[in-house]
Amino acid sequence: MFVQGKGSVYIGGRKIQRHSNEILMARRFHRLLPSKFRSTPSSKSFCASSAPDPTTQVQLLEELRKIRVLIQQNRSETAKRHLRTLISLHSVSQLYTVFSQSSPPPNTKPVFTDTLLTVYAESKLPNKAAELYSLVRSDGNFPSLPAFNLFLEALVTSSQFDKTLKIFSDAVDSGVWVDKFSYGKAIQSAVKLGDLKKGLDLMNQMKKCGARPNGFVYNVLIGGLCKERRVDDAKKLFDEMLKRNVAPNRVTYNSLIDGCCKAGDIEGAFNLREKMKNDGVEPNIVTYNTLLGGLCKMGRMEEADRILEEMGGCGFVPDGFTYSILLDGHSRRGDVEASMALYEDAVRKGVSMNEYTCSILMNGLCKLGKMDRAEEFLMKLKEHGVGLTEVILNTMVNGYCKVGCVDKALLAIEEMENEGVKPSCVTYNTVISHFCDLGRMDDANEWVRKMKVKGLCPNIQTYNILVDGYGRSCQFEKCLQILEEMENNGLKPNVVTYGSLINSFCKKGWLPEAVVIFNDMLNRSVLPNVQIYNMLIDGHCMRGNIGDAFKVLDEMLRSGISPTVVTYNALVNGLSKKGRVAEAEELAFSITDKGLNPDVITYNSLICGFSDAGNLEKCLELYAKMKTSGIKPTLSTYHPLISVCKKDGLDLLEKIVEEMSHWNLTPDRIVYNELIHCYVEQGNIQKATMLCTEMLNLGIHYDKMTYHSLIMGRLKEGNVQGARDLFDDMMAKGLAPSDGIFNTLIEGHCKLKDFEGAYMWYKEMLKIGFLPCISVCNELLSGLRAEGRFQEAEIICSEMSIKGVDELRLQDDLSAAPAM
Repeated sequence: MFVQGKGSVYIGGRKIQRHSNEILMARRFHRLLPSKFRSTPSSKSFCASSAPDPTTQVQLLEELRKIRVLIQQNRSETAKRHLRTLISLHSVSQLYTVFSQSSPPPNTKPVFTDTLLTVYAESKLPNKAAELYSLVRSDGNFPSLPAFNLFLEALVTSSQFDKTLKIFSDAVDSGVWVDKFSYGKAIQSAVKLGDLKKGLDLMNQMKKCGARPNGFVYNVLIGGLCKERRVDDAKKLFDEMLKRNVAPNRVTYNSLIDGCCKAGDIEGAFNLREKMKNDGVEPNIVTYNTLLGGLCKMGRMEEADRILEEMGGCGFVPDGFTYSILLDGHSRRGDVEASMALYEDAVRKGVSMNEYTCSILMNGLCKLGKMDRAEEFLMKLKEHGVGLTEVILNTMVNGYCKVGCVDKALLAIEEMENEGVKPSCVTYNTVISHFCDLGRMDDANEWVRKMKVKGLCPNIQTYNILVDGYGRSCQFEKCLQILEEMENNGLKPNVVTYGSLINSFCKKGWLPEAVVIFNDMLNRSVLPNVQIYNMLIDGHCMRGNIGDAFKVLDEMLRSGISPTVVTYNALVNGLSKKGRVAEAEELAFSITDKGLNPDVITYNSLICGFSDAGNLEKCLELYAKMKTSGIKPTLSTYHPLISVCKKDGLDLLEKIVEEMSHWNLTPDRIVYNELIHCYVEQGNIQKATMLCTEMLNLGIHYDKMTYHSLIMGRLKEGNVQGARDLFDDMMAKGLAPSDGIFNTLIEGHCKLKDFEGAYMWYKEMLKIGFLPCISVCNELLSGLRAEGRFQEAEIICSEMSIKGVDELRLQDDLSAAPAM
């Protein structure tokens, strides 16, 4: 209860002395409140359109008099029952004003407003409670703490978190005493708004005021931190809880276990589960489902099965959510049989499988292209009486599109329509997107036509898909036509529309056009996001315009958009490709000051840059730093590493390749080609041949580089026929030889003193438009001269001269040769 005397305030029965200036501040506070918290003269009238009915006012006065008597008799529950009937008939200002006009005893009005505030809060009418609060505050008063807390609870329950924080701040700023419950609601609101800093600040403020944080406060903050993947900070709060003798409960442990699972720390999650048991806190089905979710996301299905058994042993029956987690786990591993068996098990046990759970299994089948099994599963759903939904239809359509069976997608749409499931824009957009991905824009437009025939109007997503499709096909005039059609149909291009266009122009290298579209976007008040800026920065970097890329970064910062690691990766890659590796490295590691961390792409760009510069030592240093930082290398890490390591000999190269297996990385064609080439150069043709066989067994086919190395190997062995066979095989597979392969063949034959064969390859090379390099040509000329074949040598010199090559050192020698 709140009572105000001349120089003191009574809160909840406690007398608190106030200074005269505080009283004055309280009277003036109304003027400082936001207008939505203040009453206005008009809000105090009974009816905005006419004067109050005198009869109604007399009746209301009589009802309020009865309530006043009940309050004086301390019959608060009966008073609340009477008020509940009045709040639906009269406005907040009517009840408050008429009661004030009834000249109640001084100590009655605060109790009445507390009771009325409580009734509004308990009746889930937070807006009316807020209006009453504003009236009370405008009179310089404050509700009792219990009523105030119920009011805060009502605001939080209705998700009015901003208002909760404002009301709480009003109380604290006015010097009103609030308790841990009040703080708890304020902290909960801050966390719900995603403002964890505010939540933690409020907890610190709470401590300074002598209010001891309780389990609710800790749980709210720990849950919020875990949702943001700040598990270490959440654990610090957990440790603080224990030090302050605040007993963690099931909610505490479940939040932390969920946080660990989301962060991929399964071992940490199980350690917390053990501590939970040791502390006598019993796990519930949420605990087990969370652990199962963590294991399934990591594909550890055998351990998940053991947890499922343990769960049953503890008396917990798997629910639909449990099965959805397990189905998702099996789907991630592509284990169709396990997924289907699990579904059958759930049906046998009578577990209700909702649309979401069924769609997980359907999605898993369709993602793997197992459309026969998906059709079989659809039949089972019908047999089990599961209602077919638009989600299931869209999943099937998406699956058919992925395997290229668009006719079946159309059939599925027709069949589902017969079952009462109507296709939506999402359904048609899926098929349209499929054709756009294939560049089949005529087919995409045909499906737009079918969509319209069904009475569905293309939506913004439809148009965005088309713009992206035409953009990737470089049909930019069509893109602009789509934009015009959108506007004619009352749809405004959004950031995705412009993003598709800008991305297409940037990929094509048409930066001026991309900038024009960007400016048009700004003129139409469509605000670019970080992805748009990243496209422009990357586009400039790919063209080598590093200065322009940094100008875009500056504009991005001026617009208040924070760069991401993707932004800096584009710049690091651009600098590296330009050979400005020192600047690239400095930029890459400066991002930690901005709260960002280099990722695998950052390191790969740097390693590639230093590899191109031939700096082996720096490449190995970055590779070591990358691993120390907990970043898993990718094949793109090893490509430049192997390229630079091969210059240092086979020992280091073999060590690097061996490390790939440690990271479960299978060598690709690029790695095999580098290895094969190295072994050939070292003269270990047998090892190179073994790698070729291994490569083919993995389903990796030879490319020109593979053939080049193998041809070199055959020539090193003196096997010219083997080299010819490889060349013919390469041609038969539709692989056009490079000038490097011809140079190798000519040089190889020269080394074998087979200058006739070398000359034959020279003629074949010339026939398809290639020229040998100067050194190889000189070697061939020397060999022909040594064998007295001056006519062929002179023909080569003449042909090369016609082609504009005048650097052959044997020209003078040839002129002195005897006439043929």
